[in-house]
Amino acid sequence: MAKAERSKIDKLLTAALAHHRSGNLAEAAPLYGKILRIQPRHAAALHLLGAVAFQQGRTDEAGELAVRALAAKPEFPEALVNLGMVRRALGRLEEALDCFERALGLQPAYPDALNSLGLTLHALGRVGEAVDRYRQALRLRPDYPDALNNLGNARYALGDLEAAVASFRQALRVRPGFVDALINLGNALKDLGQAGEALVRYREALAFAPGMSLALNNLGNLFKDQGRIEEAVAHYRQALELRPDYADALSNLLFTLNCSDALSPQALFAEHVRLGGHLEARATAAPPPAAAGDPGRRRRIGYVSPDFRIHSVSWFFLPLLEAHDRAAVETFCYADVMVPDVMTGRLRALADHWLSTVGLSDEALAARIRADGIDILVDLAGHTAHNRLAVFARRPAPVQASWLGYPNTTGLRSIGYRLVDAVTDPEGEADALATETLIRLEGGFLCYRPPAEAPEPGPPPSLESGIVTFGSFNNPAKLSESTLDLWAELLKRLPAARLLLKGQSFGDAGTAAITRERFAGRGVDGGRLELVARIADAAGHLGAYRRLDIALDPIPYNGTTTTCEALWMGVPVVTLLGDRHAGRVGASLLGALGLGELVGRDREGYLGIAAALAADPARLAALRSGLRARMAGSRLCDAPAFARAVEAAYRAMVGRRQG
Repeated sequence: MAKAERSKIDKLLTAALAHHRSGNLAEAAPLYGKILRIQPRHAAALHLLGAVAFQQGRTDEAGELAVRALAAKPEFPEALVNLGMVRRALGRLEEALDCFERALGLQPAYPDALNSLGLTLHALGRVGEAVDRYRQALRLRPDYPDALNNLGNARYALGDLEAAVASFRQALRVRPGFVDALINLGNALKDLGQAGEALVRYREALAFAPGMSLALNNLGNLFKDQGRIEEAVAHYRQALELRPDYADALSNLLFTLNCSDALSPQALFAEHVRLGGHLEARATAAPPPAAAGDPGRRRRIGYVSPDFRIHSVSWFFLPLLEAHDRAAVETFCYADVMVPDVMTGRLRALADHWLSTVGLSDEALAARIRADGIDILVDLAGHTAHNRLAVFARRPAPVQASWLGYPNTTGLRSIGYRLVDAVTDPEGEADALATETLIRLEGGFLCYRPPAEAPEPGPPPSLESGIVTFGSFNNPAKLSESTLDLWAELLKRLPAARLLLKGQSFGDAGTAAITRERFAGRGVDGGRLELVARIADAAGHLGAYRRLDIALDPIPYNGTTTTCEALWMGVPVVTLLGDRHAGRVGASLLGALGLGELVGRDREGYLGIAAALAADPARLAALRSGLRARMAGSRLCDAPAFARAVEAAYRAMVGRRQG
């Protein structure tokens, strides 16, 4: 190359880099292009033009330019990192991993490569390894805000919230106004029960990035956890207006609408159909595989969930998986579990096949399910966190169903069936409120496995104190206006009684104050309330039920796990028969135990049952003393009978599909 050309290229590259570093991509790109017209195989210009393309969202073009840069200069760590970032963005995580490791092989002390490698390991569920890479990057560059933020995210995923907060705060000290770190700090603070400061951080993020859908969605989550349902709904809707393809906000909105008493069952159904349709419209659905022929052969059942861990879903899924007839079904568990735990290990040991789906794109997971030849694919999450409904929208199995994890229709036409029972979903009226065909399990749609660490039940605490304590350990999101109206009326009718509420967000003083104010506005002194924060220890959490005389079910969204826990701990639960699935689960659970007398048919019935039980210490003590044995002997804990009912339902689904 002539000296004049080399000089011209050097000047162009210097000018282009100055524009690039200042964020002026529109000026940088043409200058890189001029270099390539002079020298088409100029590796640095190819790499940097690829970096511009990636920053502008032209991912495929960025990948092509990185490949060309590496063809011109094979030992080029910066181009390898750029190619790795492209492949990670495309969901090709193993290929991305290879790029970053090759870059580090060429340049071990390369903080950007270590940070990118950490991000990829985290996405693959290798969170502990990700932490190590971030720490390596920070030893090389202690003031690296991205690595600090990513380290915080990894610590958050591992459940070390205090350490996560420290990392996010350090990132913000290095880069004030770092929006991602502000949002992540808000998330960790919220989960630590510090909703007041979390709210400040989310709003600070919005001040730096007005209209940021992620911040709006997370604000919605905070308001939901405080029981401020209408404010939560408004923020989710705003996030979706700004970003219509925001699947997390869509599912958060639908889940939260189940907690609202402002919508009729018909209006709630319409929202599920509308938003479920949006989710399906974004998925490229191939024709479903043909159903296998022989109706009597062993069926392949695939279960999809992010909750194969210590989570309420597992206490109902475990007995089914354990009791499945292995001659009739072959089980495949598709587990989107970022950090496995002891429950993950128990479930994995019971499944015939297990696949961690962490890091798998929707397309890749759908392809794997097709390759596995699944006959019936069952969603256990619905519109809850980290769901894989977009996989179901791609129709990877001939029969698809929903069960357990969500108290409503999914709104997806691609899911053909939903397992319920005759109490939660009465024939006729409920069928009109589901996009799925409802399959009613005789004896109830749930089977519960009580935790082994549960302490023995105790007598009613009022026998010693003389004061009846009502209570609920349900998520504060379920404390609807109707629920508070009902409970406030009960407390006014029984002026000596108290109410104990337990929930994670009650660890925040502001949330506790809001809750007391909501009761005060209904004429109930806040001093009659005891608000208890989350108890991390399982035995301690279950033991706290012994502080209750009588548990109260919220409306319109009943408890499920909390109801089962209360009953197992000998605490009777009073419920109100509602007008939708979520509001009839309590009646289904109590019916399985033969305790229909605890189900109110209307508001007055609910209040009357609770007041009468509180006024009859002998009846209350007798009921409590036999509750655990009654439950253990009921259909609610009969795993073999439940598994046979589910397997019969699966045969019916296949029969309908083939018919």
